[in-house]
Amino acid sequence: MDSDAIHDNVERHQFELTVDGHLARAEYEIAGDVITFTHTIVPPALEGRGIASRLIRHGLSEARARSLSVVPQCPFVAAYIRKHPEWADLLVEPLD
Repeated sequence: MDSDAIHDNVERHQFELTVDGHLARAEYEIAGDVITFTHTIVPPALEGRGIASRLIRHGLSEARARSLSVVPQCPFVAAYIRKHPEWADLLVEPLD
C-alpha cells in the first residue's frame, strides 16, 4: 500500500485512502452536529480488499470522537452499521 493513513480532506468533504496509486473515498456532509455519509467509492482495482470498511470504520470513529450523530445515506455505510451494531448508537434514527 502507498499509505496506511486515512486522511480527512475537509475541503472535499471526504475521508481518503490512497492504495497502490488509487484513491478510495467516503464522502460526507456535515450540518451542525450531524454527519451524513453520502457515498463510498472504491476503484475496481481495490475492490475486495476491505478498503471501504476501513474508510467507514475510520469515519465512524471520527464521528464518535467529534460527538457527531450519523445519517448513513450511503447503502454501504448502512450495511456496515447493520453488521457492526456497536456503531448504532451514533445513528440519528435506527436502521430498518
